[in-house]
Amino acid sequence: MKSYTVTENQSLKDFTDNHCAQASFCFRALLKAREIRVNGERVGRDIPLQAGDSVSYFLTAAQREKQAFSVLYRDENVVVVDKESGVNSEAVFSALAEEGECYFVHRLDRNTAGVMIFACNESSNGALLAAFRAKRVEKIYHALVCGKMEQRHAVEEACLLKDERAARVKITKDKGEKIVTEYGLLEERGELSLLKVTLHTGKTHQIRAHLAYLAHPVLGDEKYGNQEINRKFHATRQRLIAKELTLHDRGVLAYLDGRAFASEKNL
Repeated sequence: MKSYTVTENQSLKDFTDNHCAQASFCFRALLKAREIRVNGERVGRDIPLQAGDSVSYFLTAAQREKQAFSVLYRDENVVVVDKESGVNSEAVFSALAEEGECYFVHRLDRNTAGVMIFACNESSNGALLAAFRAKRVEKIYHALVCGKMEQRHAVEEACLLKDERAARVKITKDKGEKIVTEYGLLEERGELSLLKVTLHTGKTHQIRAHLAYLAHPVLGDEKYGNQEINRKFHATRQRLIAKELTLHDRGVLAYLDGRAFASEKNL
């Protein structure tokens, strides 16, 4: 059994997604079996929660074994993990926070797998936040996209506009925040292409939206993608991995300067 206390009003589904990845994987099955209890009462549907409510998940051994992430590196200052697709970054943070002091530094989309780094104390948290702001964190992604690339390598510039209400972004030629996305062709797979993508700016949904704007949407992307091709390949989650993260720091994390952490996942 895993138990939690709700800190703010939200739905049971949202709370589960953000706090218990193992339960999130099998949320519908748990509801059907009535193996979730809110304030001690079994529930069989998604219900609204109030701050102060207690939520308990009664998971089978098989459900508990499905991991939301694996730890790639850990020391007294940072922990680096390899997140699974289908897991909210907030759920990874929640799991790490159960083990000790932890600070949420950056996030990946739920269906993007790969490398994330968390701070373990205030000093390293400040150092990581400063490194991300100053673009001293190199982030490399692998993306499986639709179509054959006209160029094997390109550095593409555009502008990005957020639509907070629709929870999506729009790429334009000259309106919004400037974005820079670099890609290199790794492999052609018939009508698909495997790309190495380097972010020179790190905006919301940048890779997914920018590649779609370039007529090469990420396979499986249900928000910006090509639904016909997604159905053809039975792809319901975007084929995108945060493949590598390299930190550059001369302060408290200088001992990690230039060290690359790589995801073990492949597309």
